[in-house]
Amino acid sequence: MSHAEIVVIGAGPGGYPAAFTAADHGKKVVLVNEEQNPGGVCLQRGCIPSKALLHVAKVIHEAREAAEHGVSFGPPKIDLAKLRNFKNGVIGQLTGGIQSLCKARGVTLVQARATFANSNTLNLAKPDGSTEQLTFDKAVIATGSQPAMPPIFAIGDPRVMDSTGALALEDIPKKLLVIGGGYIGLEMGCVYAALGSEVTVVEALPTILAAADRDLVRPLQKRLEGQFKAIHVNTKVLSLTASKAGIVAELSGIGFQPVGAETKDDRLEAYPTKQTFDRVLVSVGRKPNSKNLGLENTKVQIDEKGFLKIDRCCRTADPNILAIGDVAGEPMLAHKATREAKVAIEALVGEPAEFDNIAIPAVVFTDPELAWCGLTETEAKAQERDVKVIRFAWAASGRAQSLARTEGLTKLIIENKTERILGVGIVGAGAGELISEGVIAVETAAVARDLADSIHPHPTLSETLMEAAEAFIGQATHMYRPPR
Repeated sequence: MSHAEIVVIGAGPGGYPAAFTAADHGKKVVLVNEEQNPGGVCLQRGCIPSKALLHVAKVIHEAREAAEHGVSFGPPKIDLAKLRNFKNGVIGQLTGGIQSLCKARGVTLVQARATFANSNTLNLAKPDGSTEQLTFDKAVIATGSQPAMPPIFAIGDPRVMDSTGALALEDIPKKLLVIGGGYIGLEMGCVYAALGSEVTVVEALPTILAAADRDLVRPLQKRLEGQFKAIHVNTKVLSLTASKAGIVAELSGIGFQPVGAETKDDRLEAYPTKQTFDRVLVSVGRKPNSKNLGLENTKVQIDEKGFLKIDRCCRTADPNILAIGDVAGEPMLAHKATREAKVAIEALVGEPAEFDNIAIPAVVFTDPELAWCGLTETEAKAQERDVKVIRFAWAASGRAQSLARTEGLTKLIIENKTERILGVGIVGAGAGELISEGVIAVETAAVARDLADSIHPHPTLSETLMEAAEAFIGQATHMYRPPR
């Protein structure tokens, strides 16, 4: 293993697809991973385990809500050990699959910490303390990202968790504070609320899920307000202090109203208060793993946020080094990393490939789910695009009615002149599965009639996309708008 045609650093959703694609092109590939098992954060401590737990949370909620339809179950009994085993079993099954695919494709998987000695040489530090050098023709950096932990919250107490700690599921805290109203905080808040925790979410911005369309956020927020103890926006956590009783959080902001505080319409002053929680989840973003890689020994350039600078073929300023995934810039999404992996290797072997995708879907796996791609209504207005916005409420969907999940909404952003679909947003049960049709529509420059005239199976939630497109052309079958 002294030389590799292509070495890939990091075996996450960007790294291992890059290694596999390179091997499929006949290259001698070494995949270097610091952890024992491949899969990266997504598989080990992110996407996959969180979705396993969210599935359990959904089952708990559905069992409770079934009483409204004449089927009653007893209160759920939570066996944390079995729940952890279920989650870990999912992880183990998938990591084992990746290892098997490495062998099948002839990819050499090495556990080591990789640092660049120069633009053609890696120093590999192995778990047993030994070191060796690996020379290469080309390298792909796919080292991912890690949870951000602002110093103000890093108080050295295990009861203050990042997303990794929250997924470990050590216990079910009676009171949980979630700092950050983004998708990670809300997803984990849903899990713990379903398991029995009293969840309080604090968000410094004026709204939760600030990057998402407000029409999509409203149904989710309404449902979460019934599941969480509180959601405080325009609110900051000034400090965390460890005590025997728990973690004391000092909250302050115009969005927070402690009991007994005066309320005035024009009041903008902050009212600080302190509350004690059994555990705190800090979910205020992620940062790229670009430090301590020896990049100063190469020509790779890093921007002010710590991301590696790349072009549309994922090439860095160093002709021998490419970068993909979270370490190479936002959005920090596993599926973006996987697509970049294909682009990087195909460009590297001389195929006409570049990252020119215009529709990168985003999904929030709460209940209801949120999903969107392409332009949002806000972005369309900011760009002064001449668009028509179509909203199809799921109350008009037979399938949504049969599921008793009518809070959903399907939204299309359509250019008036060309009738092209520029953006799609969905909130509702299974939105993450439905958004792929929207991705294809946006990516292929489909027009409204393409969706409207394509036969969708009945009764399904996918019909809401068809009917939204019908509403642009004229009238949707199950929604009537009086002519203006």
